[in-house]
Amino acid sequence: MYPGLIYHFLLTNKYWERMEKIIGIRREDKNIWERRVPLIPKHIKELIDEHGIKTILQPFPKRAFSEDEYREAGADFNEDLSSCPIVLAVKEIPINLIDHGKTYIFFSHTIKGQDYNMPLLKKLIDERCTLIDYECIKDAEGRRLVFFGKFAGVAGMIDALHGYGKRLKALGFENLFEGVKPAYGYEDMLDAKKHLTAIGEKIKSEGLPAQKAPYVFGFLGYGNVSKGAQEIFNILPFEEIDPNDLPKLSDNNNRKLYKVVFKEEDMVKTKDENSSFELLDYFNHPEKYASKFDEKIPYLSAIINCIFWSEEYPRFLTKEYFKNNPGGKLDVICDITCDIDGAVEFTHKATPSDNPAYVYNPNNDSFTDGYSGKGIVDIAVDNLPAELPKDSSVEFSDSLNSFIPGIVDADLNLPFDNVNYPDEIKRAVIVYKGELTPDYEYLKEYLK
Repeated sequence: MYPGLIYHFLLTNKYWERMEKIIGIRREDKNIWERRVPLIPKHIKELIDEHGIKTILQPFPKRAFSEDEYREAGADFNEDLSSCPIVLAVKEIPINLIDHGKTYIFFSHTIKGQDYNMPLLKKLIDERCTLIDYECIKDAEGRRLVFFGKFAGVAGMIDALHGYGKRLKALGFENLFEGVKPAYGYEDMLDAKKHLTAIGEKIKSEGLPAQKAPYVFGFLGYGNVSKGAQEIFNILPFEEIDPNDLPKLSDNNNRKLYKVVFKEEDMVKTKDENSSFELLDYFNHPEKYASKFDEKIPYLSAIINCIFWSEEYPRFLTKEYFKNNPGGKLDVICDITCDIDGAVEFTHKATPSDNPAYVYNPNNDSFTDGYSGKGIVDIAVDNLPAELPKDSSVEFSDSLNSFIPGIVDADLNLPFDNVNYPDEIKRAVIVYKGELTPDYEYLKEYLK
């Protein structure tokens, strides 16, 4: 065949179309609150202009950014993503929509062997797919690079203040926090900050109910989630104190709040009285440590849980403690991390944004939806960044966009050891063409 005929064949046949660089973005339909996007229009345009990467989105009018904004950026819309070898989403893709041989990028919630997503993992393996999980995109030191964590903290703190106002009201105290909306009630983070700034000024001039002072908020953890939560809290009038100074706090000032940030050494102790706390040792051998957080609970009005937790680690708020210590100062917990039966043992279920809280009664181990009743309010929304979809999408896309060309240009004809993904992406490949990669072979046990 002459060169001119070859060119004409390639140009006019599907072969040429498959050689195009194309990614697909599916709609988010796991729940009614999900409006986030993995890539915003600005970055779609950059991918087209700078890398020749075309984007096709499934129609979805609820997206945080409009279809017009994406079209102006050069994206196309199509219900059918079959022409896209790479498909991105935020939440898990339904099993029945997994296509043979594609690369999928989303939060898979599989790396802990979560039972509910093992069928999804098996389907990806059976269909010879490649799975890249945002949660596993890390640098050489193991730090996550692509995440919504800050906005989980931002939305969680707004919801915590909203919930605290409702709890105080249920206890019979009129209070300024009653004016705080849930996070999804604000146009964006800036709108929320303006409102909270005004409420903060009123706290300084009018005060909160004196009977409940001092108002002490404890933050478990100091990572991105905690930083997001503190960014919101710090809008209000506050004073930060050291965890060790809690017993000395005698100020009943009701025109400001107190902030306490707890690190690991403030929360755990070695079981061996002859050894001392070492952070690396705690991470590597959590079974050698026990919680000492019980000592701090009596001084706290509210707890914002932002700490990483897995089954090997101690629980910090246990049912036994509250059963033996009824009627304490603590009114509200906002469990942003939301590990079921985890660090907060009585986080027994995740909650939706429109019904975010339940009251745990330690006397009879019961749960009642809402903010009223005897016990402690637990706010356990597991999809908090979705309450500020535009802000959280911008930050997420900012962190993800630079990796897309490396993902698109990788040669998947090569074995996994040689595939030319960026190092950060290669660490996040759970399944490669239907096989668990070496770092994730432990999941075979869960698949059984």
